[in-house]
Amino acid sequence: MIKVSFVPARFARQLSLKAALAAGLMMAAMAPAEAAKTTLTLGMSVEPTGLDPTIAAPVAIGQVTWQNVFEGLVTIDQAGKIQPQLAKSWEISPDGLTYTFKLQTGVTFHDGEVFDAASAKFTLDRARGPDSVNPQKRFFASIASIDTPDAETLVLHLSAPTGSLIYWLGWPASVMVAPKTAADDKVTPIGTGPFKFVGWAKGDKVELEKNADYWNKAASAKLDKVIFRFIADPQAQAAALKSGDLDAFPEFAAPELMSSFEGDARLVTRIGNTELKVVAGMNNARKPFDDKRVRQALMMAIDRKTVIDGAWSGLGTPIGSHYTPNDPGYQDMTGVLPYDIGKAKALLAEAGYPNGFTFTIKSPQMAYAPRSAEVMQAMFAEIGVTMNIEPTAFPAKWVQDIMKDRNFDMTIVAHAEPLDIDIYGRDPYYFNYKNPVFTALMKKVQETADPATQNAIYGEAQKILAEDVPALYLFVMPKLGVWDGKLKGLWENEPMPSNVLSGVSWEE
Repeated sequence: MIKVSFVPARFARQLSLKAALAAGLMMAAMAPAEAAKTTLTLGMSVEPTGLDPTIAAPVAIGQVTWQNVFEGLVTIDQAGKIQPQLAKSWEISPDGLTYTFKLQTGVTFHDGEVFDAASAKFTLDRARGPDSVNPQKRFFASIASIDTPDAETLVLHLSAPTGSLIYWLGWPASVMVAPKTAADDKVTPIGTGPFKFVGWAKGDKVELEKNADYWNKAASAKLDKVIFRFIADPQAQAAALKSGDLDAFPEFAAPELMSSFEGDARLVTRIGNTELKVVAGMNNARKPFDDKRVRQALMMAIDRKTVIDGAWSGLGTPIGSHYTPNDPGYQDMTGVLPYDIGKAKALLAEAGYPNGFTFTIKSPQMAYAPRSAEVMQAMFAEIGVTMNIEPTAFPAKWVQDIMKDRNFDMTIVAHAEPLDIDIYGRDPYYFNYKNPVFTALMKKVQETADPATQNAIYGEAQKILAEDVPALYLFVMPKLGVWDGKLKGLWENEPMPSNVLSGVSWEE
């Protein structure tokens, strides 16, 4: 028997409201936690000049596209180690002259073009060919010929052993590009990576979106959208972080403002290591810098700690050669030509400049450069040397004056590439430094893949540069990161200038 009770209308309305409220509370309790954010807005100090790292050198290019849009046969991980990528394995012949790569299958570029041995061959031929403008063309110089026995096999035949080849193939300059679209990658990059290019508003931002068809499901992007915003002014960078307009600034440009984030409930700060070697390069072909005694005198006039304090708020590591403590075979060379005003003056007098001389430093307009130059200017005055500072727009004017025209006495710049000590053996390169012994060492280091042998050679090379001083070796800049504490997966250290975002996510 069903028992039926009569309920007056007004009580019925009250009961229905209570029931609805209870149901709502129950539904809220059963609902999952608020979904994590899937968009990231990340700040950079320097806007890239283009988006293809295989045709231009500025590191900002790779900081947007390397490992996000473009990938290589191999990659460099956060620990600086080589890892397989578009090549799943490789074998090197006993004589070091044949490299056989087995490639991943089922990989397509963002426009649907297939990645295979033919496109890998196209990429390397483009990088090493006579018309190549690849900033690291020397990486590919020993490749004599390339075979593609099948779609999954790439064979490189070398003219000479090249012990660093696999490492170099992990660099931004070595990423794989598609034959049909490579010519347009500077403005519309199309790669195989976990993110696809959406758009570039010059002077403002670059937008990427998740590649839903990414070949490596285990490493698929956790973010749906990434916006790179370009903000040159440090005060504006800090303001954008504090207001929430930016979620992260992995390379914050103002060490003196790092303390301003203390106590911020949302933001965290991180200090990591980099390969950013701040050096004051001299034109070794121009007087008086063609005299080693003059270069040594200038080096001994510099107190590196004072430079670091004045230029980068004490955050930095002094160096005495073109090498960082992160690099294999590092040796501390800061004691080779230590700060000594008396010896510096004596060297100048011996070189024929007892009353000093006057020269100009072309300083790119990035915070560390003019600050370092101003400290150095005061130190050189102590030995009777007058250094005029000429602000130089970076990258365009600086590249033209320094790299192309060699129209300079001295400049100052942070060299960001890892293990790039070999630049002093390049002819031409902006230092105009020529030392056959050093150049022979750079050739010798490629004749072996044995780490211990390579490290010993790198040690000899560091010593030569520390004594010859083709550049004034100042300090290694740290990686100053500021970002939302709920962000996970950003690289705290930087073995390669980059913003690798496939592993980045928001805490739920």
